[in-house]
Amino acid sequence: MHLLPQYIHIINPKLKHIYLTFDEEGNLIIKSPKISHRRVEQLLLKKASWIQKSREKFQRRKGRALDFNKEPELYFLGKNYKLHLVAHEKANTKLTFDGTVFSLYYSTYDEITFQKHIDTFYKKEAKAYLPSLVEEWAKKMHLTYNKISFRKTKRQWGSCSGKNNLSFNTMVMKLPSDVIQYIIIHELAHITHKHHQKAFWKLVEVYLPSYKQQIQKLKNYTT
Repeated sequence: MHLLPQYIHIINPKLKHIYLTFDEEGNLIIKSPKISHRRVEQLLLKKASWIQKSREKFQRRKGRALDFNKEPELYFLGKNYKLHLVAHEKANTKLTFDGTVFSLYYSTYDEITFQKHIDTFYKKEAKAYLPSLVEEWAKKMHLTYNKISFRKTKRQWGSCSGKNNLSFNTMVMKLPSDVIQYIIIHELAHITHKHHQKAFWKLVEVYLPSYKQQIQKLKNYTT
């Protein structure tokens, strides 16, 4: 008897094929037209090896959602640092970073509040770190953008709108500086090319010949 993995099945009648993916939490997602439960089981058995390897690969990705019960670590500019939870008598919750370790001081244990303080830290650092780099690369690439915004997103590291507004995921601050540089150049290139066709990648390559290496590094991280 084979023990089938847990999964979430999303039925979409418009689909012609069956797709297997993993979401940001590492859950197995099956997207398909309407199919029988037996067909799902057959697919899971057939893809068992791929599912196991993919799940192990996901679990090795850096910057995943924190488990506060298992010696949590935070990634900052490509390096991982221990996050120490410190109970104190003051009513407020506070996150500090001294360059070697993060310390989160709290009086009431509340993981939602902890995550909010961590998100605030990344957003503050992104606002301080990115604008000057974006401006520098925009000048080098002879491009003009409209404005920059910052927000935490689950899927995209960055985006460029039709009006050339740039948006960066605050979680980019988890990444090494050279990968952040790639993301900036990538989004600026969309000012000229609103697609990912050959001309777009050629433009990226002009300013970052090693962009394929940065893409590979980026695959080791999750938002």
